[in-house]
Amino acid sequence: MDSHVLQEYLDDHSFPIVVKKKRTYLTYEGLQDRYAYILKSGIIKTSVISPDGREFNLRYINSLEIVSLLRDEYSQFIDAPFNIRIESEQAELYQIDRVQFWKDINQSKELQMYVKDYYRVRLMYSMKKMQQMLMNGKFGAVCTQIYELYDTFGVQIEDGLLIDFVVTNEEIAHFCGITSASSVNRMMQQLKDLGAIRIQDRKIVITDLDVLKDNIIL
Repeated sequence: MDSHVLQEYLDDHSFPIVVKKKRTYLTYEGLQDRYAYILKSGIIKTSVISPDGREFNLRYINSLEIVSLLRDEYSQFIDAPFNIRIESEQAELYQIDRVQFWKDINQSKELQMYVKDYYRVRLMYSMKKMQQMLMNGKFGAVCTQIYELYDTFGVQIEDGLLIDFVVTNEEIAHFCGITSASSVNRMMQQLKDLGAIRIQDRKIVITDLDVLKDNIIL
């Protein structure tokens, strides 16, 4: 998404900035909050908790983006739709009164278009994620998640594509709806045996992107 409109809006205002340390939470699912948050710097992870207490990861965010859904325009307090946890050493987030944010959006055609694009992109992402989870199977889901990590954190290096962020097999399991990290361990080993990935300083290096794509229904 082109976020220059959002950046211009933030530059024109003096919104307070919340600074959070690694592994702390900005919000919890169901907790009432009166603010909208926009990521300024750092990496965060969104997740939800299933009725049986299992965590299901939604996505990592590492660029300027609205990270809490806006919901309706008039309610001062809303229930947070998901958990937001800090994954980098620290993260900075703009904190905006959500009712005032909606007023500002309604007075700006540029912001209105940005918010429409925001919801459209999030909807398309959710639909694609659901399709991949339902159609790919566990091994395909792991391949899909590694590909998504590459899309978010990928850096070209001499002998492959480095996912420049440490992601544990347990976290990958939580993204894929797999209950056991040991299952992911076996699939990661399978990908190593196929020559698709290797591990370098605890980070994943993709050595053959085509192997991943062959196991993904995009």
